[in-house]
Amino acid sequence: MDEAALIRAAQAGDQSAFERLVRTYDHAVLRLGMNLLRSPEDARDVYQEAFLRVYRNLDHFRFDCSFQTWLYRIVTNLCLDQLRKRKIRREESSLRQTADGLRDRMDSVAEERADGDPERRIYSRQLKSRIDQVLSELTPRERLVFEMRHYQGLRLRAIGEVLGTTEEAAKNCLFRATQKMRRALGDFL
Repeated sequence: MDEAALIRAAQAGDQSAFERLVRTYDHAVLRLGMNLLRSPEDARDVYQEAFLRVYRNLDHFRFDCSFQTWLYRIVTNLCLDQLRKRKIRREESSLRQTADGLRDRMDSVAEERADGDPERRIYSRQLKSRIDQVLSELTPRERLVFEMRHYQGLRLRAIGEVLGTTEEAAKNCLFRATQKMRRALGDFL
């Protein structure tokens, strides 16, 4: 069954069709939430809320855009809301105090790829740290556009649709984010 047929079946109340839609996009939604929010708990909350909203509003989906675009729009709006709440509440960052000093919780997430060269590991860790720092300094919109393009692989047109703007506006936002990233990573490149 193709995606359009799955959506129509889910709109008609077929629970298994809806479950197949969720399984199709669940990893991408969780990854997008994690990349944008940098918090497993917040990413899982956004994941649950996003699919709950899809379930509640699926009958309003009219195939004007792709299902992925519609879903990503929901996820990015939820992530932006979460980022705004953090700013208002001044929620704690991923940094925590340990006996060894200030540590980033993200550094404790095990990487699943083979690490061969210790120098390369150190360089990669430094680069990752610098990229994370620059990403945190981008505006929420710049960060969303940058991550959707480079981490999710979305085209600028789809990003524009997700954000409810034009492809040109998404392109300009990506340009600004990329320029900031290049300036900050100049000595690494």
